[in-house]
Amino acid sequence: MITFFKKEAVLCISALLALITAFIVPPNVEYIGYINFRVLGLLFALMTVVAGLRKTEVMDAVAEKLAYSCKNMRSLAFILTGLCFFISMFVTNDVALLTFVPLTISVLTLCGGSKYIIYVIVMETAAANMGSMLTPMGNPQNLYLADYYSIGTGDFFKATIPVWLASGIIISLLLIWVKSEPLNSELNGNTYNINKRLSIMYLILGAIAVLSVFNVINYVVSAIVVLAVVLIFDRKVLWRVDWFLLLTFVMFFIFVGNAAEIETIRSFFGKLAEGRELLVGALLSQIISNVPAAVMLSSFTHNGTALMIGVDIGGLGTPVASLASLISYRIYCELGHGNPREFMKCFLGINFGMLVILLIFGIIYY
Repeated sequence: MITFFKKEAVLCISALLALITAFIVPPNVEYIGYINFRVLGLLFALMTVVAGLRKTEVMDAVAEKLAYSCKNMRSLAFILTGLCFFISMFVTNDVALLTFVPLTISVLTLCGGSKYIIYVIVMETAAANMGSMLTPMGNPQNLYLADYYSIGTGDFFKATIPVWLASGIIISLLLIWVKSEPLNSELNGNTYNINKRLSIMYLILGAIAVLSVFNVINYVVSAIVVLAVVLIFDRKVLWRVDWFLLLTFVMFFIFVGNAAEIETIRSFFGKLAEGRELLVGALLSQIISNVPAAVMLSSFTHNGTALMIGVDIGGLGTPVASLASLISYRIYCELGHGNPREFMKCFLGINFGMLVILLIFGIIYY
């Protein structure tokens, strides 16, 4: 149980909060109304597609081919970090890091760049967290808030592009610290047995899932099609779906729904967030992470755009601000490159530095 709590701390906390508020607002039929089934359906479809693509090793093969084409350490760092920045907007920040952090450790070790492992992984983590903010499907909080506030496609990109560009410029400048020294060894890529039939299938399902994000296809139809096709052709991939993330959302929906019925809580958060959605969203994310912060604050403010930018920027900072950051740290430690103290010093320095700069930019711009 202790191991499970450490691994799924946010789920356990959200379940506890839902249980506590259930004593104040007794369970009733209105609980069903708390749950945003569209967000759950979209998340399920997207996570299933991404899990399938990771299983086929398509992303690994493309990433490795690009990485091995580099001629010096700095260009390699730019490629690896850039992959996280751009690909995360389509496959989510946590999936990007699950894919590229192990590859980064392997590649840098082979080419004699072990001294840059911590720095590049930290930069990749920041890149994945900020790159994913550009699109609704890049991270769960964007998907939820875009749906909750009915933010149109044009308004969505108008809001996210400035901070996305600013973060990209900052990350690029920070990567200049990596010296342009030559790679010390000859790199030979791995051989991947890519299943072309499954790869094409998941790309088609991915297109369907993305169309449902933009309301071209009904989310129920998208979820049913993805589930049916996967059950027929690749049912084992369902074990790779993060069901605990979906359950975490359900628990927070119940907690937030109950909290919104409690006058004291509604009044406190309403006054706290009013006119300060961006700042409050970013700061609350440092404590409970940006996805729960988005769900929680959405019931107490009407300024969805500012809240979305706030929780997106709030993915920087502490390790718990974005669950994807914990993934990077866990992979780094598990793969035997353990210097946790140095990793955390580098992580906190870069993340809080970027957090302050982007918060100032966001407050001035928005």
